[in-house]
Amino acid sequence: MRPRLVKPEWSVGNIARSISRLGVASATDDMMEKERVPEDEAATRLVAEPASSIPSCNCAAHLREVADLLQSQGADAYRVAGYRKAAEVIAAMDPAAIVALVDRAGVDGLDRLPHVGRGIAAAIVEMVRTGHWSQLERLRGTSDPVQLFTVVPGLGHRLAERIYEELHVDTLEGLELAARDGRLEHVPGVGPRRAATIRANLYAMLARDRSSGSVQPAVSAPTAKLLLAVDRSYREKGAAGALPMIAPTRFNPANEAWLPVMHCEREGWQFTALYSNTAQAHQLNRTRDWVLVFHYDSEGAEGLHTVVTETHGPLIGKRVVRGREAECRELYAA
Repeated sequence: MRPRLVKPEWSVGNIARSISRLGVASATDDMMEKERVPEDEAATRLVAEPASSIPSCNCAAHLREVADLLQSQGADAYRVAGYRKAAEVIAAMDPAAIVALVDRAGVDGLDRLPHVGRGIAAAIVEMVRTGHWSQLERLRGTSDPVQLFTVVPGLGHRLAERIYEELHVDTLEGLELAARDGRLEHVPGVGPRRAATIRANLYAMLARDRSSGSVQPAVSAPTAKLLLAVDRSYREKGAAGALPMIAPTRFNPANEAWLPVMHCEREGWQFTALYSNTAQAHQLNRTRDWVLVFHYDSEGAEGLHTVVTETHGPLIGKRVVRGREAECRELYAA
C-alpha cells in the first residue's frame, strides 16, 4: 500500500498566518507581474496571461460540488472528506488572495495550505487560470476537453480535437505531460516546434515554480495488473447495471444517461473509471470498449491510462493498457 502523506491539523484561524508566510499579505500587493518562461527550444513566445487578469471562479463551491458528486456516485468516504476539508479552507480565504497566491507560488504555494494536497492545488490553479475544472466537468458529464484546450494560446479547435482524439488526455496537466514526454509532437499537425510553443504556454498557465525553474515530476502510476483489475471490475459492474449513470453532453443529443462511472480504492490508490466518449470512440463503435482509468495518489495528484481490447499483434483480443503493452505481455505470459 502506498504511504499517505499526513499534514498537521490546522484550524481555519491559522489560515491567514499561513498565507502571510507564503508572501500573500493582501490582494493589493504587487503580485501580478508576468514572469518570464525559461528558454524552450525555438518556441514562439505566446505566454499566457497571469491569473490576475482572469476572472476568479468560486473554487470552494466547486470543491464542495465534486465532494457531493463523488458521494452520490459511491466514492470512498475518505476521498469525499478530503474535498470537503479543502473547501472549508478555501472558503475562509479572500478570493483575491487565492488569485494572488496562484500568481506568486502556483501549485507549490497552494500545496502548503492545510488540507490542500498537490491534486487539489493543481485543480485550483486550473480553475483560476481557465475557469474550468476538468474533473468536475467529467463527473457532471459536461466535460469538453476540446474547448478547454483552446484556452491555450496557439491551439485552435481543429488541432485541439485531434490532440484529444490521439492522446486521450482531458486536462491541461495531462496535455503538459504529453508535451514534455514527447507524445504531443507526434500528433499530426503538431511537430517539435509547435509542441515546444504549447509546452511553454502551458508552463506559464499552470504556474510552476518559475523562480527555481523546477519541473514537477510526473505522477507515479499503478501497475498494469492493477489497472486491468479496475478495468475488469468496471466493465463487469457496468454490464450488470450496478453503477450510477452520467448523461454526457457530448455526442448525446437525447441526453440519455448511458455512461456508467465507478469510483473505488485499491492498494492505496483512488480510481475513477468510465468509458471513452470521444468522437473516435463513437465512429469506431468502441464506446463500450475503451475505458479511461483515472488514478489519484495519496496527495490527490491525477493520472490517466486507457485500457482497450487489442486489435492486432500477439495480444489481439486481450485487454491492454495503452503505453504499457510490454508490461501487459509479461502479465499474460506468466
